[in-house]
Amino acid sequence: MITLWKNCHIATMQNSKYSEILNGAIVTEHQKIKWVGALNQLPLVFQDAEKTIDLNGFWVTPAFIDCHTHAIFGGNRSIEFEKRLNGMSYADIAKQGGGINSTVQDTRHAGEDTLYFNAKKRIDALIKEGVMTIELKSGYGLDYENERKMLLVAKRLKETLPIKVITTCLAAHSIPIEYKDRADDYIDHVCDVILPELAKEHLYDAVDAFCEHLAFSKQQVEKVFLTAHKLGVPVKLHAEQLSCQEGASLVAQFNGLSADHLEYLSEQGCLDMAQAGTVAVLLPGAFYFLRETKVPPIDLLRKHQVKIAISTDMNPGTSPTLSLRLMMNMASTLFCLTPEESLLGVTIHAAHALGLADDEGSIEIGKKANFVAWDIQHPSEITYWLGGDLSKRCIYAGEEQ
Repeated sequence: MITLWKNCHIATMQNSKYSEILNGAIVTEHQKIKWVGALNQLPLVFQDAEKTIDLNGFWVTPAFIDCHTHAIFGGNRSIEFEKRLNGMSYADIAKQGGGINSTVQDTRHAGEDTLYFNAKKRIDALIKEGVMTIELKSGYGLDYENERKMLLVAKRLKETLPIKVITTCLAAHSIPIEYKDRADDYIDHVCDVILPELAKEHLYDAVDAFCEHLAFSKQQVEKVFLTAHKLGVPVKLHAEQLSCQEGASLVAQFNGLSADHLEYLSEQGCLDMAQAGTVAVLLPGAFYFLRETKVPPIDLLRKHQVKIAISTDMNPGTSPTLSLRLMMNMASTLFCLTPEESLLGVTIHAAHALGLADDEGSIEIGKKANFVAWDIQHPSEITYWLGGDLSKRCIYAGEEQ
């Protein structure tokens, strides 16, 4: 069926200034965008579309893409939150058995159904905001059985949620307790067992790792990336969050999809990312929650024209957020991104961070018909409003949800 969506303004997010089309229209067919432009330029062939939908003067944007989440996990870490507020550092909490390994224990003890239903509740909150593509990481299992369990939950979510799900294997997230002081041995296990065995079941779309002084070295991560390369899987990296480990340059060397966090990114790392086309994924929720003061080098990213994406980093320890729109505001208020840059960060740039830019992230002919019609006066309002549920209409694959 050909559907004409009319009486709207459109922020296509193809270029600068929101790529605005005032008094526009969109034509969709078979889940794809068939035509987009000003209503007075609508081709004659579409003027008698089988179905016409009036969008009441709303602003239409591409659907949101949450390109970095840890939405599948057991338990929560509210007690650690209180410890941090009382002055304890993230590193000190990790040394005491907290941090990632605390969630690992809760996740290992949780059954698939529990993990599924709790993750679904969190993701449903994002869907209500207009998120129609989401990345889900493993990384709280840290052994073959439990990493597989997490990715099976992600697969189940992929099959049941009314949105697109991308899965990432983050087995190199932290050193599990049973491998204490044996990080090299654990990396060998990741490369020799976890990644190849899970690849046989096609349970993940990309490989991630955490390159940091309290996680894995550049050399250890390189071994993970070499394994992913042999398996034909793209890579991304938690890089330069707490210190500069040259992880951004490493992931760029492997033509990685993204480097994420980046508070301590060097100019050389930025240059390497620019040359490789690696996207910078900023995670203001973690910056805010940890009360960090080192802001990512936004001016360097702009100078070298590195694409900037924004994500929730939804996780129980450092970013327990259920709102991507709030992250857009934080990216603007804390990192000084413009509202346009924030919207680019959750649409076309986030699509690039997942390798999906050919099919989504902007409103263009041939792309999937995923968009949101907002009852607002200007696209900047999406970033401007703090909290609440903005009135909207969500369209996924050409069908209103």
